[in-house]
Amino acid sequence: MDTLISELPGIEPPSPPPVPRSPKPHLHPKSRPHEVKRKQHQHNVTKFVNKPPNPLYYFEDGLRKVYPYYFTFNTFCKERWRGKSLLEIFSTEFRDRPVEYYAAAIAAGTVCVVATDKRTVLAGAPARAGLDTIVQNGDMISHTMHRHEPPVTDQPIGIVYEDDGIIAISKPAGVPVHPTGRYNYNSVTEIMKHERGPDFLPMPCNRLDRLTSGLMFIAKTRDAADAFMNQLKSRTIRKQYVARVNGKFPDGDVVCDQPILQISPKLGLNRVKANGKHAKTLFRRIHYNAQNDYSIVECHPYTGRTHQLRVHLQYLGHPITNDPIYCNRKVFGPSLGKGGEGDDEDIITRLNKMGKSEVAEAEAYHKEIVDEHQKRKAEKMTGELCKICDTPLYSDPGPHELGIYLHAKRYECADGAWAYETSLPDWALEDG
Repeated sequence: MDTLISELPGIEPPSPPPVPRSPKPHLHPKSRPHEVKRKQHQHNVTKFVNKPPNPLYYFEDGLRKVYPYYFTFNTFCKERWRGKSLLEIFSTEFRDRPVEYYAAAIAAGTVCVVATDKRTVLAGAPARAGLDTIVQNGDMISHTMHRHEPPVTDQPIGIVYEDDGIIAISKPAGVPVHPTGRYNYNSVTEIMKHERGPDFLPMPCNRLDRLTSGLMFIAKTRDAADAFMNQLKSRTIRKQYVARVNGKFPDGDVVCDQPILQISPKLGLNRVKANGKHAKTLFRRIHYNAQNDYSIVECHPYTGRTHQLRVHLQYLGHPITNDPIYCNRKVFGPSLGKGGEGDDEDIITRLNKMGKSEVAEAEAYHKEIVDEHQKRKAEKMTGELCKICDTPLYSDPGPHELGIYLHAKRYECADGAWAYETSLPDWALEDG
C-alpha cells in the first residue's frame, strides 16, 4: 500500500485507527550496539498515533533484529480497485500471503474499509468489512498485520564526520536508507532516530541501494540538505566507489558512456539502451585475483543514474560478483547481459518469476524482488510458524548474504573544500 498512516506495535491487534491527535514527545535512552537489551522506541508518524512502550531491537549472532509487532497500512482506493470486493483486491494485488489469510483477516476486522470518503476519515468513521464488501471511490482501506522484519547486520552506523548541519556516515551493507518493502525499523533513518531521540529528523542527501555499503550524508536541517543536494545537482562533487567483479577487468582507464533506460517502471529494472539517459562512468582495475578469477575495480561515476555502476559493469561483461539481479543467469542467461544482450521482455518475464507477480507500489517492486530473492537464497524455512499470525519463520542469513560487493568509498568537493572517505570492507582488500 502507498500511504503509511499509523504504526501500532503491540501484542494484541489494535482497533481501527483513532481520530488523529498530536503525539507527546517522549525521550528514551540511546541504543547500545552489540548488547541484547529491550528498549522503547518513538516513531515519527504523520497521522494516527498509538505507541505503547513495547520492545523493539535486540542483537543476536551478529545481527540486529526487531521483535515482531503490529503495523497498520492505510491507503485510499485506487482507480483499478473501484467496484471490487476487499477479498478480490487483496488476493490479486498482494500475493505475498494466501487468499485464506486475507479471508480470515477480513473476518477478524484486521483488513477493513475505514471510511467512505476522505472527510469521514478525519471524523473517525467506523470501519466496515466483509468478504463481499465493495470498495468505492474515496474509501480508505486499512490492513493491520503482525509484522516480521528481516534481520540486518549489527554493525553500527559509523560516523565519519559531524557538524551542526551534516553527518557523514558509513552505511553497513544490507541496511536500507528509508523504510521500504519488508524493512521498517531496520533502516538507517529509523535506527538513527532510535539512537538520537525522537527530535532527530534525519534527511538523507544521497542515496545508496540497500545492498550497497559506504559513505552517505545525513542532513540535520533543511538548509543543510538543500545546500548539499545543490552540490550534487551541479556535479561539483566527485564520487569514488569500489566493486568486486567477475573476471579479469581490462588494464588502464575504461570509460563506459552508454545511456541507461528503465525498461520496466514496475520492476525498477535498468539496462543500457540507445534511447536512455546519458550516463558516464570511469573504471580502473586495482587488483586481480587469478585464483578466484575476480577483480577489484575503482569506479568513478560522472552521472547519477539508478543502478548506474551495476548496469555499466554488467554491460562491460564484468558484473558485480554477488549482484542478485545483474549477475543472475536465471534472469539474463549465460552471457549475463554483456553488451546489452538479451530480449527485454524475456528478461522482465524471468525476473517477475523471482518474486511477487503483483504488489501495491511500483517504486518498491524492485526492492521487493531483491528482498524475496535474498530471502529464498539466504534463509531456509525452519518449519516453524509464528504463534500469533502463522507466518512461516526463517533461519538467519549469513554475513555474506546481507549485501553486494559495492562500496561508496570517497566523496570530495571539486574545489577541494572538503573530502570524506571510509575504510575498505574486507572483500575489497587484496587478500579479502
